[in-house]
Amino acid sequence: MNKDFSKDVLGAVNKKTGKAISENSVKKLASGVTKDTLHNEAELRKLVKQVAAMAKVPVTEATINDIVKTVKASGVNMGSIESLMKMMLKK
Repeated sequence: MNKDFSKDVLGAVNKKTGKAISENSVKKLASGVTKDTLHNEAELRKLVKQVAAMAKVPVTEATINDIVKTVKASGVNMGSIESLMKMMLKK
């Protein structure tokens, strides 16, 4: 991801959540994400919980289940994450 896009995403997330999430905390979390994370249900659940904790946004087990199901069904991979985020920012 390019630097401007990353800043745009962080700004959009901070605005949407009303929380201040640091660039370093996002980078630290992102550095541990691999293609296997998106295909391993336990790892994906862990990632969703980490993101929710970082954003200080409560996430129910039902929402986690929906996110996991959607990611697994969509075949999201590391290469398509940037396009997915761009699409989400347009909303």
